[in-house]
Amino acid sequence: MSEPNKPAPPPPPNSLNAATSSTNYFGQKVSYPNPPDPVNPDAATLKEQWRFAIRQYSKWYSHAWGTAILAGVAFFALGSMYKYEEDVTVTDRDEEFEGSILSHQCVNQTLTGARNE
Repeated sequence: MSEPNKPAPPPPPNSLNAATSSTNYFGQKVSYPNPPDPVNPDAATLKEQWRFAIRQYSKWYSHAWGTAILAGVAFFALGSMYKYEEDVTVTDRDEEFEGSILSHQCVNQTLTGARNE
């Protein structure tokens, strides 16, 4: 029969804490979370990994350009909507205050003409 009161085994030591703790002494072996390969992989494996990396990079690169183009189109559309809204409101104001706008234009022409002389 199994023993029901058997304590659980202690958890393995955390390798990150072991690498950063102040109790490490010179010559003490530190285990890393992702150790390097003991030998270099063969040429076929390297070629496969290189092709995979190129495919991933190409995919991310195209996604980045697609996102940038989409953002540009969206901002252009927002700017156009804002400009159209401004044109509509200015047109409405022109009908109401036609005389004041014409007087402002005359003043601007007079000022620019005075500067040029």
